[in-house]
Amino acid sequence: MKNSKDFKVLPEIFTYLTEEFDKKDKKPILGYKVNDKYVNISYKQFEDDVKAFAYGLATLGVKSGKKIAIISENRPEWIYSDMALLSLGAIDVPLYPTLTADTIKFILNDSQSEGIIVSNNFHLNKIFKIWDTCKHLKYVVVLNDIDTNQCENVYTFKQIQKMGLKYHEEYPDLIKDSISQINEDDLCTIIYTSGTTGEPKGVMLTHGNIISNVISSVKILPIDERDIFLSFLPLCHIFERTAGYYVALYVGATIYFAESIEKIAYNFLEVRPTVMTAVPRLFERMYIRVKKNVESQSRSKQRIFEWGAEIGRKYAQAVRYKENVSIGLSVKQKLADTLVFKKIRARTGGRIRYIISGGAPLPRELGEFFEAMGLIILEGYGLTESSPVISVNRADDYRFGSVGKIIPGVEVKIAKDGEILVRGPNVMKGYFNNKKETDAAIIDGWLHTGDIGVFDAQGFLIITDRKKHLFKTSGGKYVAPAPIENLFSSSRYVDQFVLIGDKRTYLSALIVPDFDAIKEYADAHRIQYSSIEDLVKMKQINDLLDEELAKFQKNLAAFEKVRKFTLLERPFTIENGELTPKLSVRRKVIEERYRDLIDDMYRETK
Repeated sequence: MKNSKDFKVLPEIFTYLTEEFDKKDKKPILGYKVNDKYVNISYKQFEDDVKAFAYGLATLGVKSGKKIAIISENRPEWIYSDMALLSLGAIDVPLYPTLTADTIKFILNDSQSEGIIVSNNFHLNKIFKIWDTCKHLKYVVVLNDIDTNQCENVYTFKQIQKMGLKYHEEYPDLIKDSISQINEDDLCTIIYTSGTTGEPKGVMLTHGNIISNVISSVKILPIDERDIFLSFLPLCHIFERTAGYYVALYVGATIYFAESIEKIAYNFLEVRPTVMTAVPRLFERMYIRVKKNVESQSRSKQRIFEWGAEIGRKYAQAVRYKENVSIGLSVKQKLADTLVFKKIRARTGGRIRYIISGGAPLPRELGEFFEAMGLIILEGYGLTESSPVISVNRADDYRFGSVGKIIPGVEVKIAKDGEILVRGPNVMKGYFNNKKETDAAIIDGWLHTGDIGVFDAQGFLIITDRKKHLFKTSGGKYVAPAPIENLFSSSRYVDQFVLIGDKRTYLSALIVPDFDAIKEYADAHRIQYSSIEDLVKMKQINDLLDEELAKFQKNLAAFEKVRKFTLLERPFTIENGELTPKLSVRRKVIEERYRDLIDDMYRETK
C-alpha cells in the first residue's frame, strides 16, 4: 500500500485506486445486487463513472466550496456521487433516506445546499413538496432513470454523465487540477446529527479530519486488499462512511452492498465477507436466530450445543488472557468447533475474521457468545464530531464491556464530572452556522463528548452513560439508564426498553415486547388472543415479563431495580419521531407522548 503520508485529502484515494493500484488484479472494487444476482464493478468502470459524473456536475456549477446534498440508500452511485463531489472540491451533505420532508427542508436551508442528489421518485417527490421553501436549491439529480421532460432543473444520473463526457473533451485536466487545489483543512462534508433534542446540528468535517481517522484505523486493524466488506449500515452515517467505505478503499479491499437488514442472512452466504462493520442489533438478531434453532432441536442436540458453548467460552477466555491452553481443552475445542461452531460461522459465509461494532453499546454477553463460536466482535467508540473513531478494541487485544483503547494520534482525558474529553486531528471544525453550540462543544481544544466513562487498569475505555441521560431519583440516587436498558434488552421477550425515573420515587419502564416471541409463548401455552393489542394486556404475558425482569435485575442495586412496567402495542420508530435516524431514543418525546401511562405507574406503589 502507498505510504500513508502521501494522502492528505480524500480524492487522492480515488486517484491512487484508479491510476496506480494494480489494474492487472481482476478483483472488483464494488459489487451490488441486480435482478437477484451480484454484479461486480471493475476499477476501470469505477473511474469512468466517477469522472463522467464529476465533469457533468461541473457543468451545473459545482466547484470548490459548493454544497450538494445526497439522499439515497447504499448503492454504487452513492460512492460515485461522493467521490465526484469531493474531487471537485465541493462539500457534500449526506441525509438519511428516512428523514421527513420538513427535516430535509431544514437541512437544505441550514447547509445552503445548491443541489441535491436523490435516489428515486420517492425522494424526488419529497423535494417537490419543499422546493419552493428551499431558498438555495437550484437543481435535483435522480440516480434512477426517470422521465425528466416535465421536470425543470431535474436531471438523471446518466444525463449528467452524458453532459460530463462532452465537458471532459473541452477540459480534460479539470479533475486532476481540482484535486491538486484541495487542502487538508478544507471542508469535505457537513453531517447533520440526528439529535435526541432540538434541531439537527451540521458537523463540519475536513479532509484532514477523516483522512487522519482512516490512517489511524488502518494502523491498528489487520486489513488489506484481500479483504471483502459487506456494507449494510447507511453511508450517510460517519461510522459506515469512514470505517466501511474509506478504510476499505484506502487498503484496496472490495465492498459489496447488502440488500437490506432483512436479507443480510442471504447476502452473507453470497458475498462471504471477511470484515464488516455492524451495530449490536445485528448480533441480537443472529443470537435470537441461533437460540431459536437450538430450542427446536432434540434435547440431546441441545446438550451438545450447551457443552460446546461452554468449552468455547473457556477456550476463548484462555486465549484472550494469553493463558496456557491444556491439551484436553484444545481437543475438546476442536470437537466443539466441528459439532457446533463451524455450522454457525457458515451462516456468515465462513470467512469472517472480525466484525467492528459501533453506534450503540454491545452487551458483554453477546460478545462472549460469538467469541465462543469463533466470531470476534471488536467494539469501538466515536462520534460524528470525531470523524468518528476515538477508540476501538484490537483483534489481538480486546475486552468485552469496553470500547477498546484510544487510537493513535488521539488524546482522551476524563473530566472531574466523568465526561470523556477528546483532542486530535480527527475533531471537527465545528457546527455549521452555529457558533454557540461549537463553543459549548469544543473548549480549549477539547471536544466534550457528553459521554461518561472511565479507563480500566489496562487502558481500556469503558462508557457508562450519556451525561445528559443521567437522572436522579427523588431519593437522591443517580441512575445511568443505558446499562440497565441494555441488560433488559437482552431478554428474548424484549424488543425495546425505555427506563423512566427522573425525579421519581422508583424506576419504571416502557417495554415494547418482541411480538414474535410472545406470540410463540402464547401459542405454546394455549393462550387465546385475537390481536397484539389483546395479547399485551393479558395477565399471563405481563406475568411472563415480570418474571424476566426479576431474573435479569437480581444483581442490581435496590434503587436500580425496575418496580413497574407497561407493555406497549407498537414499537418506537423513526417515522413517529420517537427514534432518531441513528435509532437513538428521543426520551423527551417518549416521556411526553406516554405521560398518562407513565403517571399511572406512579399512582400507587406495589
